[in-house]
Amino acid sequence: MILTDTHTHLYYQTDDTKRAELIQRCNDNSIGRLFLPNVDVSSVPLVFSLVKSFPEICFPMLGLHPCSVKAGWENELNVIKGAAHQQKIFAIGEIGIDLYWDKTTLSEQIRAFKTQIAWAKSLKLPIVIHCRDAFDEVFAVLQEENDENLRGIFHCFTGTLEQANRVIGLGFYLGIGGVVTYKNSGLDKTVAQIGLDHIVLETDSPYLTPVPHRGKPNESSYLIYIAQKIAELHQTDVETVAGITTGNSRSVFGV
Repeated sequence: MILTDTHTHLYYQTDDTKRAELIQRCNDNSIGRLFLPNVDVSSVPLVFSLVKSFPEICFPMLGLHPCSVKAGWENELNVIKGAAHQQKIFAIGEIGIDLYWDKTTLSEQIRAFKTQIAWAKSLKLPIVIHCRDAFDEVFAVLQEENDENLRGIFHCFTGTLEQANRVIGLGFYLGIGGVVTYKNSGLDKTVAQIGLDHIVLETDSPYLTPVPHRGKPNESSYLIYIAQKIAELHQTDVETVAGITTGNSRSVFGV
C-alpha cells in the first residue's frame, strides 16, 4: 500500500534530525510520495533541499501563492520561473485566489493566477489551486482558461457537493485533507457522495491537522487518518482508498 500526500509543506522543518524523523514516520504509515508546493521565492531553496535529501519520496512544485502577490510580484514570479530550470518540477502551485486575508489585491491576484496558468500550459503541467473565500472568483478564471491543457487539483477543497461537481466537471481532482475529520465541518457528508476516482489526499502540513491530533502541528504521516476517514465514509478499506487516490495522483502529476 502506498499513500500519496499531494500537498505538504514539510520543508518548513529545517532541522535535519527532525526532518528525517518526519520522513521515517511517513514510511512507517505507508506514505510513500510527498508533493511539495513552495509559496514564494524564499521557500524555493527549502523545497529543493528536501527533494535533494529524499529524492525517492519528494516531488517539487513551484508557483507564487496568492497571499504572496504584492507589489512587484511579476519580478518574484520571474525568479521562481528561473528556478524551474534548476530542478524538474511536477506542477505549478500553489496558485489561486485568497480573499480571506486581503480583498484589496483581487485584481492583481487574478492577473498572477492567469499568468501562472499560462506558464503551466506552456510546460504541459497541472496546476494546484489555493482557494480561500474565493470559489466564484477562482471558478470564473478556470472557465475563462478552460481548454484541453487545463488540469490539476483543487487543493484543500471544503465546499459543497454542487461546488465539487462543478470542479469535477472541469476535469480537476479534489484535494481532501484533515477538515474531512472535523465533526462539524460538513465536508464528510460531501466526500461521502463523491467518487474516489475524483479525489486525491493531502495534509497541507503543518496546517489543518486531522483528528485525533487536531490542535497540534500537522505532518505528512497523519495522512493515514484522512485515508481512514475516507475509507469509513465510502464503506471500504484503507488499501482501496490508497490504491485509487495514489493512482489519481499519478494521473495528474505524471509520476
